[in-house]
Amino acid sequence: MAKQQKQDNMKIAEKISIRSKILASFTALLFVISCMTAIFSSAINTVSAAENSEPSAAVKPKPIYYALKEPIIVNFSDQSRGAVRYMQVKLKVMARDPKVISAFKLHVPAIRHELSLLFYGQNYDELSSTGTKALKKAALAKINEVIKPDELPSKVRAVYFTSFLMQ
Repeated sequence: MAKQQKQDNMKIAEKISIRSKILASFTALLFVISCMTAIFSSAINTVSAAENSEPSAAVKPKPIYYALKEPIIVNFSDQSRGAVRYMQVKLKVMARDPKVISAFKLHVPAIRHELSLLFYGQNYDELSSTGTKALKKAALAKINEVIKPDELPSKVRAVYFTSFLMQ
């Protein structure tokens, strides 16, 4: 009977040992699954945080304005009804990069020359009705064309006529 009891105790110990091993394996498996879930969850949060931070990273720099000191004065190549007509323009430019303003300052003589030719070629009658917006766009294009050889990462963003006289 003692031998039978020993065998029964050994069988019970083996069952307990097997159950302990199964329980330990199951616990380890749950631990691994929870770790993987935490890793994937943090990866998803990192990706969504990066997506949300991109627009805020693209904050526009403050505008920088620079004015030509002297007005540009031209007569029109195509006079209106035979009368001698003149135009005087004072302007400012706006950029968001100090390098662009520095390039503008460096090229002021060439810019004044190109703008003088542009303004000289205008028609008085067209400008007096609705041509000033088109003239601003053309002036902006000429300015960026002159400073483009410097291969700047940005460009002049706007031209503002601070004084525009025609007579």
